[in-house]
Amino acid sequence: MNEARLVIGMPAGSLADPNRGGNLIALLKHAGFPTKGYDAGGPTSFPLHAMLVGWDGRPQEFGAQLGLGEVDIAIGGDDWVRERVLEFKFEYGRDLRLEKVLSLHRGGVRIVIIYDRRDPAESFDAWFAALLRAKPLVSMVSEMPYLALEWYLKKVEALGFGKSHAAYSVQKFKTPPRIQEGLVIYETWGKTEAKVKHAAVDFGLEITQSGSAIRNYGLEIGEVIMESETGIWANPAVRDNPEKYELARLFLLNLYGSVFAENKVLILFNAKNEATPGILEYLSANKLFGDEPTMNAGAKFTEFSVQMDADNPALPLAKVRYDLARLGATHIETVPLDSSIPGLDAIAF
Repeated sequence: MNEARLVIGMPAGSLADPNRGGNLIALLKHAGFPTKGYDAGGPTSFPLHAMLVGWDGRPQEFGAQLGLGEVDIAIGGDDWVRERVLEFKFEYGRDLRLEKVLSLHRGGVRIVIIYDRRDPAESFDAWFAALLRAKPLVSMVSEMPYLALEWYLKKVEALGFGKSHAAYSVQKFKTPPRIQEGLVIYETWGKTEAKVKHAAVDFGLEITQSGSAIRNYGLEIGEVIMESETGIWANPAVRDNPEKYELARLFLLNLYGSVFAENKVLILFNAKNEATPGILEYLSANKLFGDEPTMNAGAKFTEFSVQMDADNPALPLAKVRYDLARLGATHIETVPLDSSIPGLDAIAF
């Protein structure tokens, strides 16, 4: 493989759909990285950047591919990366050190434990402790069995069942249990709620946004294990290759600019010089500039440019424009932003 190229894990599925997935295709385009083939199922390429190589895959697999060096960076969810890291730990005794280098502020979900609570007054811990006392072998179902396992081992230890229920077996739904006590985790491919509702297992781990499907099945959320979102993950070994590292920073900085610009606009306007003090006081009072306002002073007029959040209910865009006009601003223009990069220090990688 050409070491001067950066291999990027590109998630298939909803994230590749231009109408879903938080507009990932538009986000990449605004960052300066328009894709070819991505919306059609691949192969993905970056026509303007031959040194960037798209590797189409499932977000569920990117954690392993990053750990093995098959891809350099990848776009995926925190939950699936964590799942693969834990799988390597529990099944292969390997410690993967992956690094989240950029949040994309989209794809937010919660990873939760679900169960069928009969007594509304009973806490989840009380219910779970009663289950462990009653059954030497308990079972659960999950698309993320190793996240479930990590939670379970901590939970049984905290409740005082660490010795009696520490054994575990991860297997396909619904194969015969390979152990006699502890936990059987059945790996499944969805409809976790149905399996819990019909008592095929004792409880489950589910991925949810609103929790509506869980409520529709009459189930309860016992605990929230983690909150997850889509981000950019990297193999830290990329730092050891100067060429790959610079490509990664180029990609991340521009993608950061695209994310940072979302819902932001640039207001451009003129004002007579005598109106400038009042406008400056208004901009300062509403924190509409950082270190100092952007101004271009002329003999009689001053040009201003102000960046602001377009959907801030505490300071609506329409009110700002009206207030500026009252203070003497003219030719007020509003320009949506595709990218806004504060500086190179915006990325920590």
